[in-house]
This record gives sequence, structure tokens and C-alpha cells, in this order.
Amino acid sequence: MVFPTDENVIVGLDRADDAGVYRISDDLALIQTVDFFTPIVDDPYGFGQIAAANALSDVYAMGGVPKTAMNLVAFPVKTMDIGILRRIIQGGVDKLTEAGVVLVGGHSVEDKELKYGLSVTGFVHPQRVLTKKNLRPGDRLILTKLLGTGIVNTAIKAGMAPAGLVEKVTALMAGLNRTAAEVMAAFDVHACTDVTGFGLLGHLAEMVSG
Repeated sequence: MVFPTDENVIVGLDRADDAGVYRISDDLALIQTVDFFTPIVDDPYGFGQIAAANALSDVYAMGGVPKTAMNLVAFPVKTMDIGILRRIIQGGVDKLTEAGVVLVGGHSVEDKELKYGLSVTGFVHPQRVLTKKNLRPGDRLILTKLLGTGIVNTAIKAGMAPAGLVEKVTALMAGLNRTAAEVMAAFDVHACTDVTGFGLLGHLAEMVSG
């Protein structure tokens, strides 16, 4: 299958990365990403915050600054209290506000399974775009968050995680990578990625491949 492209696409479908990047001018490029998923914690507000932070992290990982966002919602309106959706969206909105990102719209559909996420657009200088593919021998691996959230999420789904741990991991996953991105911008970083569904080893394998 051949996908449409043009000379201004800096990062596109020809390689796996956290977001797409399109050059607007010599000193401005757009970063575009979209991410949504089913709940990974039971608290609706916490889920909204996690989903928003997750989508924003794709922009941070590309070396950019997120600017606008749009909600993506799939909701079983006939079987679930609409108040749950309000709490989810409020969590997302509060996280966007914290990040200085403007919500400009969105789209919703009725679905049997609840899903929430966002499409995010950010800015970056075309010469400052970070990807997964430029590692060099001797580079050091720096993590901006603790590992193990995937294991805890599995425990939550099985009803095996104590309340204190659930609260801790929810706050961890909802934390923005904004400060880390700001610090990173001051250094000669060769490659970066947002570690999510594939875990550390899965994402690291993509970075070291080739």
C-alpha cells in the first residue's frame, strides 16, 4: 500500500515513531498525534487525566510543545451514567489546562465499550525534531518516570492492587512529561520515545533496531 506524502513530511508512515511531523516553514513544524484507549483505572477522573497525559507525551517525546487538543470519546450511553463521562472529560481538561494546551473540539460516538483519548497538535523547530532512530554508541538511557505501571494495571484489572498503590500509580501515569521535555531541550539529545503499551523493552527494541 502506498500512502500519500510530500517533501515537507519530516516524520511520516515510513517509520514507526510517536507522532507525525510536518514542516510549515524553515523555523516551524507541526507535530500531530492521536491516542485513545479503554480505562486502565476505575476512577473516571483519574482515567481522563492519564489519557490526556499519555497523548501529550507523544508531542514531548518528539522535542515539541503541545498547543491544541481534540477529544475522542466512545461511550455506552444506554448502559452507563453520563456523569462518568463528565468526570473523564473533566480529568482530561484539567490536565490540558496544567499543560497550557487549548481544547478546540472533538468527536464522540456511541459504543458498547468506553474509550477516551485525544488528538494533539504541537510545535517544534524542524531542526530540533527528536525521533527514535538516532541513537549512537555510548548514549545513556534516561527515564523520566518509574517503571512497572503495566504490571500494576494488570493487578488493578484483577482486583489485586491495594488502594494506596492504585492511587500512587494513577498519579504517576497522570504526571506530565513537560518538565522533563523542557530540561531535555537544553541538551544534545540524540533520540527519544514515549514508553507506553509496549513497555521499556518493546520501545527500546525500536530505538536500537538498525
